[in-house]
Amino acid sequence: MRTAADPAVAQIQAVGRRIAELRAGRGWTQDVFAERLQVSVDYVQRLERGSNLTIRSLVQIADKLTVQVIDLFAAPTSTERRAGRPPKAQREPK
Repeated sequence: MRTAADPAVAQIQAVGRRIAELRAGRGWTQDVFAERLQVSVDYVQRLERGSNLTIRSLVQIADKLTVQVIDLFAAPTSTERRAGRPPKAQREPK
């Protein structure tokens, strides 16, 4: 099993953060970006977490962001992960 300590996983997660930065830098919400990519918001969220990153998806993303694919591999300006839903173990019971 690959972990975040794995350099490949770390790079993939960095690409996801970079995609989120470029999207946010254009003032686009995940909803707007999903619309432009013609995918679901859930798919955009997975991309920004660094999953489902195929060469085809990277080419499409770069096209919509009007950047070169290589620009997606630039180091994100922030290493912080955006706060999202806490893991199930930390959620309050309903």
